Amino acid sequence: MEARMKNPAHVLPSAMEGIGGLIQAVNEGGLTHELQELVSLRTSQINGCGACAHGHVHNLIRAGEPAERTAAVAAWRGAPFFTAAERAALDLAEHVTRLADRSAPAVPDALWDEVAAHFDERQRSALILVISLENLFNRINTTVQAPAGACG
Repeated sequence: MEARMKNPAHVLPSAMEGIGGLIQAVNEGGLTHELQELVSLRTSQINGCGACAHGHVHNLIRAGEPAERTAAVAAWRGAPFFTAAERAALDLAEHVTRLADRSAPAVPDALWDEVAAHFDERQRSALILVISLENLFNRINTTVQAPAGACG
């Protein structure tokens, strides 16, 4: 499949500066690269972004993540491969990504408390930003029909 157009952030280069700053901030937040990839993969699965899902699976494999964990991200609730902190992060990713599916608060207090029990304020900030950025990338790539491997 060929993309409909170039990534808008490449067409409008000043967008890349802002995105680059956000990525740098995420990397300064104290989250492991693997956790960033896990929540990004889950976000991409929810949004149906094949380009990004492909890229995150590739990154997780390259980082040495076991295939069982990578394959189970879509069904993390029933899989024994994830820590309590990873489960909280994946749950947050689902809630933040599925905003339109909610009639209650987007992120319930109980979930927020669970996330806060595992992550300090810098890490929570990085987690919120990585989930939000992934949603941005998913929306761009699904709109322009980016091919596999073209995430970001």
